[in-house]
Amino acid sequence: MHCLGDIAGPAKLQKTYLQLQRSLHPDNFSQKSVKEQEYSERQSALVNKAYRTLLKPLSRGLYMLELEGMNIEEGTDSGADSNFLIKLMEINEALDEAQTPEEAIMIGRDIKGKLADLTVHIDAALRKGELQAAKAILVHMKYYANIEEKVKEKLSEFL
Repeated sequence: MHCLGDIAGPAKLQKTYLQLQRSLHPDNFSQKSVKEQEYSERQSALVNKAYRTLLKPLSRGLYMLELEGMNIEEGTDSGADSNFLIKLMEINEALDEAQTPEEAIMIGRDIKGKLADLTVHIDAALRKGELQAAKAILVHMKYYANIEEKVKEKLSEFL
C-alpha cells in the first residue's frame, strides 16, 4: 500500500504547493543554465498538475486508487446498483424539467451536499485502505459530478 493513510487536507496541500512553487520560481534559476531553467519549468508544471489533482476529492480518489493498481473504467456502471441508477435518472429528469434557475439551483445544492458527504466517506475509506469501498464511493462521486456539470449547463441556459 502506498500513501493512502496520509491524505493531506487542503491547507497542508496548499502550504506544500506554495513551498514547492517558491523553490521552483524562475527568479531562482535566472542565473542557471538553460537546462536547469527548463528542468525548473517542467517541475513547476508537474507540481501544478499534482496540486490540481490532489485538491479535488474525485480526482484525488481516482489517483489514489490508480496508485494501488485499481481503475474505474469510463462508461461502466460497475459499483452502481439499479436503485442508485434509478435515483440518478430521477435527478436528471428533474433537472431537464427545471423551469427556473431556482429549481436548478436547488438540485445543484442537493448534489453538492451529496458530494460533500461522499468526500468524507472516500477520505475515510482511503485512510483505512478499504479499496473496494473507495472504488464504489468514487463511482457514485463520478455520477454526481456529472450531474453537477449538467446543473451548471442548465443555469447557463437561463442567462
